[in-house]
Amino acid sequence: MKSVSEGQTRLQQQSSRTWNAFGITHKGRVRAGNEDAFLCNPESGIFVVCDGMGGAAAGEVASRLAAENANSALMAQEASEDFTDAGMREAVAAANHVVYTRASTDRRLEGMGTTLVMLALSANHALVAHVGDSRCYLWRGKTLTRLTADHSLVEEQVRLGQITRRQAERSALQHVITRAIGTGADVMPDVQHLEIEAGDLFLLASDGLTKEIVDEDLAALIGSHPDAEQALAETLVAAANAAGGRDNITCIVVRVF
Repeated sequence: MKSVSEGQTRLQQQSSRTWNAFGITHKGRVRAGNEDAFLCNPESGIFVVCDGMGGAAAGEVASRLAAENANSALMAQEASEDFTDAGMREAVAAANHVVYTRASTDRRLEGMGTTLVMLALSANHALVAHVGDSRCYLWRGKTLTRLTADHSLVEEQVRLGQITRRQAERSALQHVITRAIGTGADVMPDVQHLEIEAGDLFLLASDGLTKEIVDEDLAALIGSHPDAEQALAETLVAAANAAGGRDNITCIVVRVF
């Protein structure tokens, strides 16, 4: 297992399901550096995307620490073929502890944090955990479903009926998140479980992708590359850059057989 900054393709088999995965990250067209991190661990069925925040290189440190420690914590707990809701929560808590402790003990990294979205596949089911506004989508039967709800100010405004979804996509407050890894001693992730089917395609992405490409356009792009993980990931990054590339862009595409 390793963290990578470009991409990798692997095939993993467990019980009745197999999958291909490809991940990629790009600094975009505006930012000087890249504070996103992703991790593909297809041997264990674990995939993580993080979007760091903080001064200097602190965001880059936070995202890398969170991705690596969530993965290692989840692997250390694994006692069977199946991941559990409790295991996902413990993995997120472990990642939060490492980032928070590092930020609390190193003044250069004070205030750093990161979003996190993690997909764990085993046997015939998937678990998704997230904190912040990095997202996980499911493409099934030519329909795109967002599995995660952003922990953000504009998402709260949409839920309360204060603004519409379309207004949220144009809001200047899109980047204000209400929950993050490492900004407090404790954090509460949202975790969900679903059965997987042959043909399912999961997309994990930082907001550098989803703020540039609305869900309807994401669906059209995925529909044009349903069987090509690398081509789809590269197409999505190119599309986000073409739309402005105002933030770092990261995505992982996982296709289930």
